[in-house]
Amino acid sequence: MIVLCLVSLLLLTFYLREGDTGMIHSLRGAAMTITSPVRMLGGAVAAPFNAIGNAIGNAGASSETLSELKKENERLTAKVAELSEAQETAARLEKLVGLQSTYSLKSTAARIIGSTGDAWSNAVIIDKGANAGFEVGMPVCSSGGVIGQIIEVSATTSTVRLVSDEQSGISAMVQGSRAQGMLRGQADGTLRLEYVVSDAEVSAGDIIITSGIGGSFPKGLPLGTVASINRAANAVYYTIVVRPASTAENNEEVLVITSLEDDQVASDDEVAAANNSPQGGPAKQQDDATDSDGAADADDPAGE
Repeated sequence: MIVLCLVSLLLLTFYLREGDTGMIHSLRGAAMTITSPVRMLGGAVAAPFNAIGNAIGNAGASSETLSELKKENERLTAKVAELSEAQETAARLEKLVGLQSTYSLKSTAARIIGSTGDAWSNAVIIDKGANAGFEVGMPVCSSGGVIGQIIEVSATTSTVRLVSDEQSGISAMVQGSRAQGMLRGQADGTLRLEYVVSDAEVSAGDIIITSGIGGSFPKGLPLGTVASINRAANAVYYTIVVRPASTAENNEEVLVITSLEDDQVASDDEVAAANNSPQGGPAKQQDDATDSDGAADADDPAGE
């Protein structure tokens, strides 16, 4: 080992002292010349492998980055959907509050949680009942207007008969002309405004509202709009098809009207005027219909 160190030291001394044309410089140059092709070939062979290694490293990094970006995109998409749903819910609740404020309703909010599953009736279940003060006969509204009336109550849920049900009957009137009638559901799910005398002023597009007769529904709540009007020859009444103002299918939150003020029901004069219309008015016609088919009285789902 000592000998090798001494030899290396002597060669380094000769290398530094001799000129560029010295023997050791010449031998080094010759060695570089001889080994240069080998070194170039080695570099050429190694280059592709280096490139592959770099590519694999980059691919790994890119795959990891793409995976992270995908997860972030999914998270943001879910967040956007969540915020959108929250905005939709807030908008619906704001409309309910608007209805409550506009008509000065004493009411409690509830949520539709399902249908009765009964093929013979159109009804839904809401998530509050007797514990919330709900009773049979209370009107139920969405932000667009009346959708039905409570017909059954348990401690924590209530069954709401929809206005489209055949057993539903609500005293109603044309908003503009104040022509009185009875809004009834039909077997095909449509609404008909019955007992409107054929000389009354009614046009397609007219708004139909609750009349307040019967004492269950406050007057003035939207029920729907006139879709079509027909009158058979010599008929006393129009046949009026009504497009509902709102449906349960398009709503999740509702208001249950728990009590009425005196000015929210029809006055005695309004009731008398309705009953003095041809054929005894809608109230008389409803009594006749009840006697003949056993249906509940208008605005009284229990038939009391």
